[in-house]
Amino acid sequence: MYIADKNSWYMERIIFLIAGVAILFSLTLAWYSSPYWLIMTGLVGVNLIVFSLTGFCPMANLLYAVGVREKGSSGCRR
Repeated sequence: MYIADKNSWYMERIIFLIAGVAILFSLTLAWYSSPYWLIMTGLVGVNLIVFSLTGFCPMANLLYAVGVREKGSSGCRR
């Protein structure tokens, strides 16, 4: 069984947290406000698929710019 390292908030954990919060937020808004908020849920899902296939993630670039590093990173970008 795989269990992620919980000792630090590395980039991958933060990306999963942001994606989960965005999905729950958009589902809540869709339930109480307008079903058009489900578009946001779809966009988050598409972004996760694009990241898994290409390795490109806009949120990762933003987090890297503000100083968040990858798991096991020494601070230099490959």
